Parts: sequence; C-alpha cells; structure tokens
Amino acid sequence: MNTHAPEAQGPNCWQCQHFGMSYVPQMPYACRLMGFQSRALPSLEVLRADGRFCRGFAAKTLPVPPAQPRSQGLHT
Repeated sequence: MNTHAPEAQGPNCWQCQHFGMSYVPQMPYACRLMGFQSRALPSLEVLRADGRFCRGFAAKTLPVPPAQPRSQGLHT
C-alpha cells in the first residue's frame, strides 16, 4: 500500500482516498478499503485493534481542472 503518512503521527484519515462518511449517526466514519464503519476515525480503530498505524493509507489526489478552450476569433 501507499504510505505517505508521517511515521510519528500515523495517517490522517481526512487525507486518505479510502476514508468516507456513513449515513449512520452512531458510526459516522467509514474505511472503504477495510470495509467498516466506526464512531472514531478509522485509523484510530486500526491502531487500537492492531497496535500499529494503518497500512492502507493512500493520499488523495487533487482533481485536475479541465483545460479551457482557446477562442479562435480576433479580439477587438
């Protein structure tokens, strides 16, 4: 997996492409990679259960805006 998270702090779910929000008020956070919902951020749940930082972290990529077409006419 892609681990671009600082080793001292662990991954930030808000910056992970697998992080999502659920529609369940009691469990608002979700990890799509591992397939679970939780009350706390998924990376904290993984740390509690495994004792290690999440190894599934993959940094979000920023969308590239579409190129604007250039006009062919004369500007007057």
